Amino acid sequence: MRLRPPRPEDFHSPAHTPAVTARLGLWLGVAFTVCFLTGLASHAAQHPPGWFTWPTRPISLYRITQSAHVLSGVAAIPLLLAKLWSVYPRLFIRPPLRPPARLLSHAAERLSILVLLCAAFFELASGLFNAAQSYPWRFFFVETHYAVGWIAAGALAVHIGVKLSRTGTGLAERPDPRRRAILRIAWLSTGAVVLATAGATVPWLSRVSVLAWRSPGGPQGLPVNRTAAAAGIRVPAHWSLTIAWPGGTAQLTLDELAALRQRTATLPIACVEGWSASANWTGVPIAALLTAAGAPTGRALRVSSLEPAGLYATSLLPARHAADPLTLLALRVNGQTLSPDHGYPCRIIAPSRPGVLQTKWVTRLEVLP
Repeated sequence: MRLRPPRPEDFHSPAHTPAVTARLGLWLGVAFTVCFLTGLASHAAQHPPGWFTWPTRPISLYRITQSAHVLSGVAAIPLLLAKLWSVYPRLFIRPPLRPPARLLSHAAERLSILVLLCAAFFELASGLFNAAQSYPWRFFFVETHYAVGWIAAGALAVHIGVKLSRTGTGLAERPDPRRRAILRIAWLSTGAVVLATAGATVPWLSRVSVLAWRSPGGPQGLPVNRTAAAAGIRVPAHWSLTIAWPGGTAQLTLDELAALRQRTATLPIACVEGWSASANWTGVPIAALLTAAGAPTGRALRVSSLEPAGLYATSLLPARHAADPLTLLALRVNGQTLSPDHGYPCRIIAPSRPGVLQTKWVTRLEVLP
C-alpha cells in the first residue's frame, strides 16, 4: 500500500469545520488583544516614556491590569491549542503553482501564520516561566517579551486581515449540536485553567485555585519574591535615612522617622508575575517627610536601596506618586514592624505601582531637579 500525505478531505471531525474554527479564532483573538493591551500598560507603568506618568488612582489599577494580562495569557493557551487542532488539516493543502500571484499570496499567508505561531508560543511559554520566577535563558525577559509581543500583534493583524472574510462566513454558519459540544469543551477547559490560577490575584478564589503560583503565606501574611538574604542585605547598626536635594541634605534615624506623624493605608502589592495581595501599611507620607526635612516637594525622587546590586536596587518615584498622600515610607505592615524580607528598616509603598518599583530596604531619597 502506497503511503501519501493526508488531505483536508480526510478529516471529517466537526472540530475541523469553519463554524468551530471561526469561533475559536474569535475567542483567541480577544484573549490575545487583552493580553497585548494590558502588557503595554504594564510596560508603561514600569518604563514610562517622558510624556506619560502612570496614574495613582484607582489604587488597584496596576493590580487589575497586570492580573488581566497574566490571566488572559493563561486563557490563550488552551484556546490556541484548540484552534490549532481545528485548523491543522488545512496545513496539508498544497500551494497553487499557477498563477504566480496565488502562489505568492499562499506563501505570504503561510509565513504570517508561522511568525504568529512562533511569537505566540514564545510569549505564552516565557510568560509562564516568568510567573513561576524561573528563567532558563540568558536574555532580559522584560525587553524581549515586550519586543516579541509587538511581533505577535503585527502577525495577528495580518492574519486577521487575510482571514476576515472566511471568519465572517464561519461565524454566520450556525453550529450543529456536535460542534456546540466541542465549543463547550473548549470554553470549560479555558475556564478551568483560569480558575485554577486566578487565586494568585483574586483572594476569594485562592482556596480553589490549585495551580496559583503564589499563596497568601509568607512573613507577616504577604508573599515575598526576593528575600533579604537573596538580596545580600546588611542593615548598618547605626542606620539612617539620607534625604538629598539640590542645595541640601538631611538624615533621620529610625527613631526620628517613627516619631513623625504616621498614616495607615490599605494598599496592594501587585507584582509583574500577576500575583497580588493587600495589606495595611503604616509609615510617613513621602510629601510630609520631605516637608519635615526641609526638602522641596512636587518633584520626582530617586529611591536607593541597601541592596548592593540588582536591576531594581534603585527606582524612580514620579512626582505624581511622590505627591500622593497615600505614598508612604512604610515602617510597619499589618501592625508589625517590617520584617527583613519585607524591607526593614523602611520601604516605599505607593498606590497603583508595580511591585518591583515598591523599593525595599530604602537608605536614600534624592529629590531630582
